[in-house]
Amino acid sequence: MTKTKRQERLLPEGKPRWIRAYDNQGETIDRYTIVFTGRYSHQTGGEHWVLGMSEHPTHPQGVGTHESYREIIDAVGGSWAGPSIGRKCHLGVRIAFDELPEECRRVVLNDYKEIWELV
Repeated sequence: MTKTKRQERLLPEGKPRWIRAYDNQGETIDRYTIVFTGRYSHQTGGEHWVLGMSEHPTHPQGVGTHESYREIIDAVGGSWAGPSIGRKCHLGVRIAFDELPEECRRVVLNDYKEIWELV
């Protein structure tokens, strides 16, 4: 597969295909949680990446933390699937990528491109 086709498949319309985004409505300082999904864990030692961040994760007083887990932390009912957009789980309400603040979208895209070796 060519690099262009791979990028189109993994980033349709410039949006990461294999993430799930959550907003806990400000219950914690790391209001937004991103669960990176898909089959990349062979590159991360079997770990699945999760990103927690505030509205301005790159600001000196902002929050942007990475964690990794052996399992997908938002999986519902023993499957790999998380809740549908608009539904709630322990991470907050699932939202579309476009609903994230612009700065958060940039951070997510940078991490996503690294995971999928698109940089």
